[in-house]
Amino acid sequence: MSAARGARQRHPDDCAALPARPRAPYRRGRRLSAAVAVVGVLTAAATLTGCEEEDERAGCAWTKTQAPTAAAGSTVVLVDGSASVHVKKAGARGPDYGLTIKDLLAKEDEQGETVSIGTFGGPAGDVVWTVQDRPGDWKESNDNPRNQELNRQAANGCLRDDLATAQRTPPVDGGTDVLAALTAGAELLSGAEGERRLLVLGDGLSTAGCADLRGARFGSPQDLKSIVSVCAAQGEFSELPPLSGVKVTFVGLGHSAGGQPSADPTQRRWLRKLWTTLCERAGGTCDARDASVMADSPTPARPGSPGEPVVRYGTSRSRTITLPGAALFDTDSPRLRQAAGGTLADVAATARTTPALDRVVVSGYVDPRGGTGNDRELSQDRADAVREVLVDHGVPASRVTARGRGRSPGCPETEDKPADDMTREQRLQCDRRVDIEIIRK
Repeated sequence: MSAARGARQRHPDDCAALPARPRAPYRRGRRLSAAVAVVGVLTAAATLTGCEEEDERAGCAWTKTQAPTAAAGSTVVLVDGSASVHVKKAGARGPDYGLTIKDLLAKEDEQGETVSIGTFGGPAGDVVWTVQDRPGDWKESNDNPRNQELNRQAANGCLRDDLATAQRTPPVDGGTDVLAALTAGAELLSGAEGERRLLVLGDGLSTAGCADLRGARFGSPQDLKSIVSVCAAQGEFSELPPLSGVKVTFVGLGHSAGGQPSADPTQRRWLRKLWTTLCERAGGTCDARDASVMADSPTPARPGSPGEPVVRYGTSRSRTITLPGAALFDTDSPRLRQAAGGTLADVAATARTTPALDRVVVSGYVDPRGGTGNDRELSQDRADAVREVLVDHGVPASRVTARGRGRSPGCPETEDKPADDMTREQRLQCDRRVDIEIIRK
C-alpha cells in the first residue's frame, strides 16, 4: 500500500464496512473481472487504515472474508517476467503495464469479480502467483453506499500493488513459453462461473515451445502460417491452451525493455497477428492492444533475473547448431551416448517448430586422430544416428538429410571462443562435432 493511500483520513464508520465475522470460504476458480479486479481493484488500499492495529480486516485483509459472487466472473492476469522486459542497466526504461491496463480495465463494468495475478517465465510456462482467487465484491460486505465505495477503492489499491509486485518478481527459470503460460492461466479459470478473462502483459517473445521466435522472420506471412500450423497440430505435439469461452487480451506485444532488441511497427503488427491467431485457434475471443507501455522515467534494474535467450528480429534463412562430439559419441564410435538423448530432443523441437521449415542438414565430422580409411564411414554413421533421433522426435523424415563429411577442415571460430584461445582437447572435441543446419524456405 502506498504512503499516499495510507495517509488518507478515515470516516468514523469505515470499520463498520468490514464484515463482523468471516464469511464462508470462497471456492477455487472464482476470480475478479479484468475490469474491476485489476483497475477496479488496482487503487487505494489505505483507505481502510484507520482501524485499530489488531484489526486484521484492515487494508487488503478484508477481501479474505469475502465470498465471491458466482455470476460476477473471473480474471487471471499473467505478467511477463522474462529478462527481455526488464532493464539491465541504469538509465533505461522498461514496461509499466499499470499505465495501460488502468484505462483498459476502467472501461469494464465494476461487478466485483475474483482476480488472480501471477508472473510467468521459463520453458514450462511456470507461474509464480502473487495472488490467487481474491474476491472483490465490495457491495456484499456492507449496504452503506459510502462504505461500499471505500471498500471498492481499497480493493483497487490492493490489486494495483499486487500487479507492481508481480512485475518485479523474477520467474522460476530463463526462457519464455507464452502458450504454456496461457495454459496455466486457462487451467486456473477452468472452474470459474460467469465471464472469464485472461489478460497477458508482455512483449510476446517466446523462446521455447512451438512458438519459439528466435528463428522467425518477423513480417513474413509464411512464417506466421507455419508457426500456427505447428502449434495447432493434432496429437502429442499440439501445444494450444484450452481457451474456449475465455476472453483474452494481450498488452505490450513487441515492447521490450531498453537495451533489448526492439520491434518496429511492422514487426509489432506481425506479433499481434500471430498471438491473436494462435489464441483464436485455441478457441478464445482474442484482442491485442498496441498502446505503448513504456514508463516515462528510467526503471530500476531487477536483480537476480534468470538468463534469457534473445530474439533479435532476424531475417536469416538458416541457423546452425553445433554439438561437440563428446556430448554425443565415444571415440571411434557411431553409437549415441544415452546422455545425448535430451540434447537431441531439444534440437528436434527447435527444428520441428521452425517457421516455414525447408530442410535440416546433419553434417558429421571426425577428428584427425583416427585412420583415414574409415573417416568418411564413421562420420556418415554418426550423422545417420543423429538424423534418426531427430525423425523419432517429430521432424519430418523427408526434410532431414545426413551427410558424413569425414575429417574436419577445422573448428569454426565464434565470438565467445576464438580458435587461438582453444586448448588441444577443445579443438579435438570441436573437430569431431556434428553440425545441424536448420534452413527455412
